[in-house]
Amino acid sequence: LLRPTAMLYRNLASMDVEESIRGNPIDGVVLLMGCDKTTPSLLMGASSVDLPTIGVSGGPMLNGKWRGQDLGSGTGVWSMSEQVRAGTLKLADFFEAESCMHRSHGHCMTMGTASTMASMVEALGVGLPGNAAYPAVDGRRNVLAREAGRRIVDMVHQDLKLSQILTREAFENAIRTLAAIGGSTNAVIHLIAIAGRLGVPLKMEDFDRLASELPCLVNLQPSGKYLMEDFCYAGGLPVVMKEIAHLLHTDIITATGHTVAENIADAQNYNPEVIKTFAEPFKANAGIAVLRGNLAPRGAVIKPSAATPALMVHTGRAVVFEDIEDFHKRIDDEDLDVDENCVLVLKNCGPKGYPGMAEVGNMPLPPKVLRKGITDMVRISDARMSGTAYGTVVLHTAPEAAAGGPLAVVRNGDLIELNVPQRKLHLHISDAELAQRLSEWKAPAPPLASGYWKLYVDTVLQADQGVDLDFLVGKRGAFVPRDNH
Repeated sequence: LLRPTAMLYRNLASMDVEESIRGNPIDGVVLLMGCDKTTPSLLMGASSVDLPTIGVSGGPMLNGKWRGQDLGSGTGVWSMSEQVRAGTLKLADFFEAESCMHRSHGHCMTMGTASTMASMVEALGVGLPGNAAYPAVDGRRNVLAREAGRRIVDMVHQDLKLSQILTREAFENAIRTLAAIGGSTNAVIHLIAIAGRLGVPLKMEDFDRLASELPCLVNLQPSGKYLMEDFCYAGGLPVVMKEIAHLLHTDIITATGHTVAENIADAQNYNPEVIKTFAEPFKANAGIAVLRGNLAPRGAVIKPSAATPALMVHTGRAVVFEDIEDFHKRIDDEDLDVDENCVLVLKNCGPKGYPGMAEVGNMPLPPKVLRKGITDMVRISDARMSGTAYGTVVLHTAPEAAAGGPLAVVRNGDLIELNVPQRKLHLHISDAELAQRLSEWKAPAPPLASGYWKLYVDTVLQADQGVDLDFLVGKRGAFVPRDNH
């Protein structure tokens, strides 16, 4: 609900976290995390100070229930809103379903960005085992918080700093775990930003190189059927990490004081329908893929586990929207020249352009297409999308349109080629034509001439660099400020 997007304030929140830790007499930190932007902002701020640190997530909601079926937060909204737009679901039924979706405290109970980042906290070794999956209202969540309070005292005595846990090896573990859980594309941006605060080298290409060919083991929405409550009862993230242990650095230290191997040694799978095995996975080759080409010189991402296989190799005619207002104005127009073979292109929704890189990349399909029974089209933008969303959606295109990236000069009718197996995103015009268009391009006016928005637009990095502010990147450590009197 935070406008224009909560992502605009992730970096600002991280600055508040850093200075709150630094300015108070604190020797160790327990980070109480909730939804998807609070987790990275807390970890980014704490990483900049580098004290002993534990992360405790608030936990997912209980499963949504509506008319005898499980209903996933976010994912159900996307699906049902398309049904309303297609005329196959009454608006009153949609509102009833929406009221049944949130049955308790907690964050989204799909494998959206909140659950993904809670899983990343555990996979990185900053959270205690069980952090990812215990529901918010489960008594074990309170026990976990109490354990964290006791454990942080020991970590202070041991001087076990965050940088000793968040090593390059820990980030590689997180990247591989991200693939195995079918996690959100937003984790790419957040992990790069967290690593940047510690001086740990991490690039967008690492996600493709380390995990793009790994299988998804977890049958959770939006990629699958089940929800986080089921994931918890099946054994949670330790089961997943144990199943891919041969791919992980299991000898590295975690916040428990034990190694990854010790943390996952006793994990058992109590529901193989929810958590599959590495030998017989839920989906093959499901890790986040990084695309390149003349349309994305610095990269773009797609989540194959949530995409339509038949669209992974596709060439279509571009239908271009200059910004989100242009999209909302025209997408429902029956005269819009579009069919299911087209490629929807949305510009100026990146870090600088929106500003804040809003979750609008999973553009709703035109009603005239939905009425044909079509549920997916190729969509390309410099935006993000909710981790609860799904579809053949290319995101984080870098450089973004507002920074003069090639996306800025795509025109209606241009042919665009998507080839995920070849990691290709190509605009079918000549190099000379592309250069000519870029030379004629004019940058949009900044949204505000002063205040935080100006600071953000002037200093924010692109998606492939984690969308942090340039002056926040780099390790600073726990220096002690001067006395205040």
